[in-house]
Amino acid sequence: MKGDPGYFGPDSIMWMVNKEITVLFGGARALLMHAAHPLIAAGARQTSFYQRDPWKRLIRTLSLQNSVTFGTIKEADESANRINKLHEVIKGEDKVTGEIYDALDHDQLLWVHACLQLSSIFFFEKTVRVLSEEEKDTYHKENMLSAKLVLIDESKMPKTHKELENWVIELSRQKDFLLITDVAEDVKNIIATGPVPPHIKPIWPFISFMAFHTLPKEFRDLYGVKQKKWHKKIVKMNLFILKTTRPFLPPFFRLIPPARWAKQRITKKPDLQFKQKSKI
Repeated sequence: MKGDPGYFGPDSIMWMVNKEITVLFGGARALLMHAAHPLIAAGARQTSFYQRDPWKRLIRTLSLQNSVTFGTIKEADESANRINKLHEVIKGEDKVTGEIYDALDHDQLLWVHACLQLSSIFFFEKTVRVLSEEEKDTYHKENMLSAKLVLIDESKMPKTHKELENWVIELSRQKDFLLITDVAEDVKNIIATGPVPPHIKPIWPFISFMAFHTLPKEFRDLYGVKQKKWHKKIVKMNLFILKTTRPFLPPFFRLIPPARWAKQRITKKPDLQFKQKSKI
């Protein structure tokens, strides 16, 4: 290897999962799950990111995951530090629930982390291959580094991927834990209408449909997503097409740009900086 492989490198489970283009589906799905948590929504309301630059807010959902997985150690640390600095000022009383929101609160941070991890694993398994429990737990352990970088207390985290999944499911089934707020409505509209760059726009209806219709039932019910038999058939068919065509696609269409650029840095261009090549 010529360049810095970063915290993980191409032999890691993190790299294997997060490099796939279907991470875009996972990012959109995770954002819907994030916004359904009223205290996460309250923090987003304070920053007004969704209204000012919805695409930037969507991509920021994936930016730390990308920089930690594919950036150098220095770039990953810098990315986490920027987010931590921003989180320091995001706190207050939620006008909807009356509860305190704090972007540095452990459970609120863990909710954001967990929804993205679950969505990433979900789409990898549906479009690439099924992971063993050991592989999912390895991903979980590797991804704990991302969690620690944004100040999540590792000692309080679920110890396995399954425990993390159960934690999200159990919370989402509690009465009034998930709420449709003004922010959740905004996110719903953003994912549905897709205020995205021109190169993403042709495939956005497909990403949007899959994001909504692969949500866990509690979230679909919250967002009013009616899933009839034909919806399920379309989801199943789309996932089958993605999975069967994937092996025949060149890397340009199969892998996200940060993964391709990270490989260039490691093998050919050690001075290539992630921040110069980090956009999707």
